Amino acid sequence: MKNIILLFMLFTASFSLAQNTGSIIGKLTDKEYNNEPLAFANVLVKGTTKGTTSDIDGLYSLENIQAGNYILQFSFVGYETQEIPVKVVAGKVTEVNVPMGASAASLDEIVITTTTRRESETALLLEQKRAVEMKQSIGAEELSRKGVGDAAGAVAKISGVSKQEGSNNVYVRGLGDRYLNTTMNGLSLPSNNINNKNIDLNLFSSDVIENISVSKAYSARFYGDFSAGNIDITSKDYTGNGFLDIALSSGANTRAVGKDFLRNEGTGYLGDYARYNHHPFAVILSHSPDPVEGETPINIGVSLSGGKSFTFKDDSRLSLFLTASFDNSFEYRDGIVTDYTANLNKLFPDSEVYNYATTSTAMASAIYKINNENKLKYSSLFINSSNDQVGFYGVDGKGILFNFSDQPSGYFQSNYQFNQDIVLVNQLTGEHSSGKLKLDWGIGHNRVFAHEPDRKRFSYLNYDNLLDNDPSTNPTFAQNNVFNNQRYFQNIEDEELNSRLSLAYKASESFKVIVGHDGKSRQRLFDNSRYGYKNIDTNLYTITDVRNLNDLFNLEGFENGLYETHVFNAISPENGITQTNFPGKLENTYKGMLDIYAGYVSLEINAGKKWLFIPGVRLENYNQRIEYNAINLRPDDPGFAATKETFVLPSFNVKYSLNENQNLRFAVSKTISFPEFKEIAPFVYEGISYRIGGNQDLLGTNTGVNLTNKSYSDIYNLDLKYEWFLSKGEILSMGAFAKQINDPINLVLAADATGTQRYFRTGEKAEILGVELEVRKDLLVDENKDTLLAAGLNFTYMHTEQDLYSTIEGSYGTSFNRATDQLEGASPFIINADLSFKPIISEKFSPAANLVFNYSSDRIFSLGSGDVGNIVEKAVPKLDFVLKNKIGKNSEVNLSAKNLLNPSIETIREDTPIGNVTLSSYKRGITLGLQFKHTF
Repeated sequence: MKNIILLFMLFTASFSLAQNTGSIIGKLTDKEYNNEPLAFANVLVKGTTKGTTSDIDGLYSLENIQAGNYILQFSFVGYETQEIPVKVVAGKVTEVNVPMGASAASLDEIVITTTTRRESETALLLEQKRAVEMKQSIGAEELSRKGVGDAAGAVAKISGVSKQEGSNNVYVRGLGDRYLNTTMNGLSLPSNNINNKNIDLNLFSSDVIENISVSKAYSARFYGDFSAGNIDITSKDYTGNGFLDIALSSGANTRAVGKDFLRNEGTGYLGDYARYNHHPFAVILSHSPDPVEGETPINIGVSLSGGKSFTFKDDSRLSLFLTASFDNSFEYRDGIVTDYTANLNKLFPDSEVYNYATTSTAMASAIYKINNENKLKYSSLFINSSNDQVGFYGVDGKGILFNFSDQPSGYFQSNYQFNQDIVLVNQLTGEHSSGKLKLDWGIGHNRVFAHEPDRKRFSYLNYDNLLDNDPSTNPTFAQNNVFNNQRYFQNIEDEELNSRLSLAYKASESFKVIVGHDGKSRQRLFDNSRYGYKNIDTNLYTITDVRNLNDLFNLEGFENGLYETHVFNAISPENGITQTNFPGKLENTYKGMLDIYAGYVSLEINAGKKWLFIPGVRLENYNQRIEYNAINLRPDDPGFAATKETFVLPSFNVKYSLNENQNLRFAVSKTISFPEFKEIAPFVYEGISYRIGGNQDLLGTNTGVNLTNKSYSDIYNLDLKYEWFLSKGEILSMGAFAKQINDPINLVLAADATGTQRYFRTGEKAEILGVELEVRKDLLVDENKDTLLAAGLNFTYMHTEQDLYSTIEGSYGTSFNRATDQLEGASPFIINADLSFKPIISEKFSPAANLVFNYSSDRIFSLGSGDVGNIVEKAVPKLDFVLKNKIGKNSEVNLSAKNLLNPSIETIREDTPIGNVTLSSYKRGITLGLQFKHTF
């Protein structure tokens, strides 16, 4: 009876309360993103604790609000608060639909201040949830939280993605550079390095990144050369009243501190070099080879960012954004370096390398919003990157040159090398909509200038004589080859025009058709020249310091006959201009051309509220040609290789919504892979301990043993993924994938006397099977459901296997003593994890501590041949700590400690007649950093 009375009283009270209360409902939409629903936005009754958040469809509701006048506050991560006066009428429902945007909305009572970029983890998870295809993204907010400074470090935090420590290579699902594509704002980017197909992601500082997405499943809108995935960088822009950010940073590497750093003569602190217009022969006669003293090894960084919007009549707006930054770093390495090809060629038990690196970045963007249906964006990006390296190999006097002696010969080499890459990217994009039609387009122009000017390399025998305190014994120059001591010059210029066009027609809520076009035309020009020091007169010149050769290699020494110069290609031997003591022609050149034109059709079919089907087909034509003039070619080599192919590439993506927070995804497709210029150009690049060259047979122009005359690889892809969006910042996802690559390309030790590694089509097929797991979870939240402690983990396991031909013959040959092997570049295990703690100490002080861990297991760098095993990059664990300290509203003081575990970076040659051989081993040290940032 008491329970019945209690229920009656509660009902009566509720009914009575309802007579004095009302409700507010509505929908939030995003004007800046085609009025799509805005989920996870906060709605608060100002001056109270009553509030809610919008759901996946942008809907919200506030119940049992006392009748009266209120101010509703609407906010979203990355958006300034909007305030709307609302009158609540007792017993009635008030509907307030809010189109949030950067300019005044149509409702007079809505007051909108400013809006900024979509770069938060919450917004990107929402985008992933809504996406019709499989993709994962990381935004500027997460990059800042984890202390990530560039795009390479950013993508390495995404499941199935790893970065090779100590280099610029990025691997997606175990597939490396040749199987990836990189774009910015949907337009292709150039490569800045002869050895890579893709641009070095280290060059993109976090200052220019709004977010980075990795699409691992193919759809018709991507170029057909798609195997592992497409990495797209969305450049930052700004929409708002105006801001100015200034950041200053400093730091040091534990292994570099206290070292007397050396740099190449003629290079600048900012990563510049002023002698590109001088002829190489003039440079070697007028500029001495010795390195010069460098700066104190303290890392410095400075960045400026600013933006402002200008609003005009008719809701049009011009938004400007500009950012510029400079960073440098000092790194000291010491350890073993070995050259082992078919045999042990040379061994340096102890080496020292001083590396000074710089990155300068500037980007400007202008967005002109004509109206709500039309928008234009122009982006211009400039990147200057440099590496200034001075290396000494065999510093302990125990270096061995094995074709000279099998006993320690005091073999020593010095290598002074400067590399500068200049990248220019200009893009114009547009978005237009009218009723059921939406048009997206873009055009881009890319230029790359990659230089390696005046590399100096010297070789010595009996270097140990300098260490024995006997002034009567000295080392000598190794002169069995005229290029043991040399000056080397290399230039690359790339130019590309590219475009994209997409027209979407949304016939109904359940059917959309998209037709599009992509095109790009690319050209690369490459040349190098080399001058060897010949007949160095050691009777007249005694080596007392290998770091001081200025007294020998100068104009006076040349005129007095202390040495001679030598080139491969004489200008005019018939007129007495020979290879000795004269300038020469270029040693190697090639011109690569690539044209791709494609059209595609894609459908989006909604079957009810749960099923989404995306069938697509792409028709793509590619035309690739390379013309080359390289040394040591076969006499019958035509000097060019070319191919022209047309492909039909189908794809089918399916999304099934189990409920509003869970998705199942399925994708199947056929794609292709064609060789990059560096893989087909028969030019050989010589490092201290390696030689890598291309193979013109890859374009199918030779009919040697096991050559298929195919210029491309067919690839079949299958993906399955489950996603559960636990809350606005939490996710659990699991996936499985399978790939088959027909006629795969691998880097292999060729069967020749020089021990050169070259690219071959090594077998009929390669197979990849893998699984992925990703978890992001809040472990501790406060009373406002703000995250205090959160953890993230993603894990990938892959099994790869490819069959191998027993023998390959053509322009170059190789052989295998095994029928199968793992795929080059594939790490079976990849783990990325992070732990974030964000205590709320006060309104003026809010720190955030982040611990970030990465691990990639062993992977093959290059396949061995004959009885010589593979070159393997050993597993590397990496642990970083980042402490972000926000002080007040506008300032930050941040601390970082990178590479806390300081693991050895090792490469080995497996299964040689003398066992596993360490090719290189060194530690990078721990880098400590301090940053101050202020926003005006």
